[in-house]
Parts: sequence; structure tokens; C-alpha cells
Amino acid sequence: MTQYSESRKQAHYSRLFRRFIFLTMICSLVPLLFAGWAINIHYSRFARERTMNTLCTRVDYHRKIIELFLKENRDRLDFIARTHSKSSLVEEGQLTQILENVNRDSWILTDIGIIDDTGEHLAYVGPFDLIDKNYSETIWFGEVMEKGIYTSDMFMGFRKVPHFVMAVARHENGRCWILRATVNTDRFRSLVENIRLGKTGDIYLVNSQGLYQTSLGSGGEMMTPAPGFDGIAHPHSKPECYETTGRGGDQRIVCETWLEDPRWLLVASQGKAELFKEVRYANRASLVYLHLSALIILIVTILITRHMVSVIKKRDLEVECMNLQLMHAGKMASIGELSAGVAHEINNPLAIIMTERQLLLDTEQRARITDEVFRKQFEDSLNQINIQARRCKHITRSLLRFARRTRSDIETVDVNQFIKEVIDLMEREAKSDGIKFVALLEATLPSILSDPSQLQQVFLNIINNAIEAHEEKACGVITITTASAKDQSGIVVTVEDTGTGIQNSDMGKIFDPFFTTKPPGRGTGLGLSICYSIVKQLGGLIHVESEAGKGAAFILELPLTPPEERVKKG
Repeated sequence: MTQYSESRKQAHYSRLFRRFIFLTMICSLVPLLFAGWAINIHYSRFARERTMNTLCTRVDYHRKIIELFLKENRDRLDFIARTHSKSSLVEEGQLTQILENVNRDSWILTDIGIIDDTGEHLAYVGPFDLIDKNYSETIWFGEVMEKGIYTSDMFMGFRKVPHFVMAVARHENGRCWILRATVNTDRFRSLVENIRLGKTGDIYLVNSQGLYQTSLGSGGEMMTPAPGFDGIAHPHSKPECYETTGRGGDQRIVCETWLEDPRWLLVASQGKAELFKEVRYANRASLVYLHLSALIILIVTILITRHMVSVIKKRDLEVECMNLQLMHAGKMASIGELSAGVAHEINNPLAIIMTERQLLLDTEQRARITDEVFRKQFEDSLNQINIQARRCKHITRSLLRFARRTRSDIETVDVNQFIKEVIDLMEREAKSDGIKFVALLEATLPSILSDPSQLQQVFLNIINNAIEAHEEKACGVITITTASAKDQSGIVVTVEDTGTGIQNSDMGKIFDPFFTTKPPGRGTGLGLSICYSIVKQLGGLIHVESEAGKGAAFILELPLTPPEERVKKG
């Protein structure tokens, strides 16, 4: 029979093992794989959008750099024209000095010249022979005469090489003259192309007619038409990204934005495969980690399930032992009930003792004892009987009163009387440890509506902690003070001891569950946590003031009436 029972148990544990494995796989692996794939898809979309936004941000930032470069040089020309007269500029060596000053840090301008309102050069400094050229028929000449300041597109001009100019017109003595400068093309190209877009990246400028203003590495000469250009200059400069097919059939991501002045289109293009290379790598890595995690979960599940089954076996054995202990616990519960009954029954013989004492007193009054010494001993003995009987009656009454306070209910509580009862109950234990109670109770303290059973637990816990705080001291004092709150909305109860106090490092943790400074086996760390929860539920506050080595004071602030939800609860 025993072998059959053992065989059934082993079969039961085997089925339990397989069931745990199956349920764990269903509850963990399926959601993990589903969530992992969903997160991977979401991350891919997010990473792609973030990469595109990063590209847009870089292009927009580069646009601002180019615009700043152009504006700085226009402002420089404008400043020169405003601070110099035409006559001073055409003096010999003046333009040479200005050009040298402008190009001192870097070669920005190729040449500079002064042109009158007929298009003739009045002065010129530069590497080209342009002093006898007339510009009255050029596009830029008409534009600067009309607008006052102008930056041209790239053009060939008299020098037969691609370049662009900046010009500023000024009026002096009723005549107009122009300060014109040519921006160094190589310097400008290096500025435009000074952004790294990987091995497949290109960045270039296109004017409003769709002509390249700078050349690009993958093909496309300066001032040749750019393919796919729509010719529409958008009023805003916000970068726009889109996907297109390159000349070699490869997929490319293009980001473009318009400059303010001149209206050139800044275009950044990069191969899609290169741009999203890190995103694809992260996707592959996440999928590898996802499936690796699933494998680890499977292995850990098998190990944990094996451990759980072994624990269940152990618990089954413990249950059999617990059944025996429960029988013993039942006996102890019966003894507890018997003790409560004994407390009731003790009152009956106490009453008889008090009655017999009274009879002896009456007898002594009728028949006086002549021996004075014996009569004095007789009266002292009867008085002692009275004192001890009343003390026994008081003790049993206190035990019964506290035993009856098990039901959670809101009722009127006289806190002063309540504290006196707690002191009476714990005073004997405190005296045995050399601890004295001092009660400073306000005579006019108002009664409150509260839960006496829960208040009993709070005061017992706090006073018991105060007694234990004197373990390292030969004697001590526990002072309990009651007073009305300053705003008359409640009462304040202070339990102050002269024990060892609380360390500063522990002050913020004393009300945390399971926190205790007592040695293992001496406390659970739940006492003050429960007190905190009870006082908070009753609408009050509890806090502590302490100095290590000089004792602690627990201050309870209790309202006259508990919160409405607590009253409804019970």
C-alpha cells in the first residue's frame, strides 16, 4: 500500500512538473515574442524617423551656417560702402588694403571693384583683367541698381569660369556707384560641402532655375541642370525629406531646404542603405537578444520548476507535521478560552472573601478584642485582605476589558481614562525593569470619536517599544502627555522615554514595514508600521523626535472625529 501511494505521488509530481513548464511557456514566451516583435517594429519606425529628423536637423543647421556666411559678407561690403566715400575707395592702394584685410584669416573674396552707374570700372583689385569691362548689360548690375544690395547666382561672366558676386549700391552727390566683390568659389564650395554624410552622401546647392550652384561628387557639373527639380521655391525654409531613386538605381534619402537670400535650394542626399545601416544592425541585434532571452527563459523555467516541485514535496511533508501541531494549537486555544473563563470565575471567590472580611469586621465590632496588640494585627490583616482582593479584582477587570476590545467600531473614547488603563496593565512589567510611568494628562481634554480597539493596539505597541528601549539602562522614565490641539480640532498625545533613542540614519525608516533594529527573532518590524497605518486611517498623524542616547518622543495627533469614510466603514 505504501509503495502504491509513493508511486501515485511521483506520478502527481511529474504531471505537476510538465504542467508548470507548459503554463509558464504559454504565459511568458508567447507574450515575450509578441511584445518583442511589436517593440522591434515600433523601434524600427521610431529609429528611422529619428534618423530622418537628425538628417533634417543637420541640413537645417548647415543652411544657417551658409546663410550666416553670405550675410556676413554682404554686411561687410555694406559696412565698407557706408564708411568710405567713392573718392577714397578709388585712391591707389585703398581697395588692395581692404581686400587684404578681408582675406587676412581666410581667402574669402577673389576680387573687389568700384563701378559707376554706367557700368564702368572706376577701380579694381584682383587676378583678372576687368578694369575696361562694362557691366551695364549684365543681370546682376540691373538687380543691384534696383534693389541696392544683391547676391547673384553662379554665372560665367567675362572671366569664363563659374562664380557669383555680391554688390552694394550707394548714392553720392546725385550719382550712384557700386561696390562689387566676387566670393571665392573654392572657399564657398568647401563651406557648402563641409558636412559628412558617409561614403554615399552628396550635398549641393541649386538655384531657382534648377542649375547646380556647386558641383557634387557623384556627378553633376556646376551650372548644369539638376535632375528631378520642380522649380518651385517654397516660401518657408523648413527641411523636407523624401525617398527617391538615384542615377545608379539605388534608393536614396534626400533632404532639402531653401536659403533666404539668395533663393538657393540646399540639397543633402545619402544612400538609404548607408543611412539606416545602424538601424538595421540594432534590429538584428534586438531579434537575436529576443530569441536568446526566450531560450534563457526556457532553461530558467525548467530549473525553477524543478526547484518548485521539490519545494512542494518538502511542503507536503511539512503539512503532515503541521497537522500534528494544529492539534496542539487547538489545545492551547482551549486553554486560552479557559483562562478567560477563570478570570470571570475569580471574581466570585473574591466577592466571598470580601463578604467574609466584612463579617469579621462586624464580629469584631460586636465583641471587641481586649488584647490591643492582637486587635491591631487583626485589623491590619483585614485591611491587607481588602487591598489584595481589590487589586485582584482590578487586574481581572482590566484583563477582561482589554480582551473584549477585539471588534473594530467607532465610539466615544476618553483618551485620558484609556491611557490610565494601559498604564495599569503595563506598570508591573515596567517596574520590574526599573521604569517609572509619569502621566501628565490635561484635565479638560475632550473625548474623541475613534476606534478603541485600534487605539489600544497603537498605545500598547508604542509603550512596549518605550519599555524595550531601556534594556541597556538600569532605570528610566516614560512620560505620557495629553493636550488639546492648538486649533482645537483634535488632541495631541506624546509618549516620551529616556531610552537609547533612535540613530539619525534610521529616523526616515522606522515606519517602514519589516524595518527593525532588534536582533533576529526579537521583532518583525511591523509594530510601528501598523501604528502608522492605524493613525492615518483614523485621520491622524504620528511622528517621532529623537536624539541617539537621549530617548525618543512619539507624537500622535488625533482628530476629534475620524474621516467620513472610516465612520462608514465601521
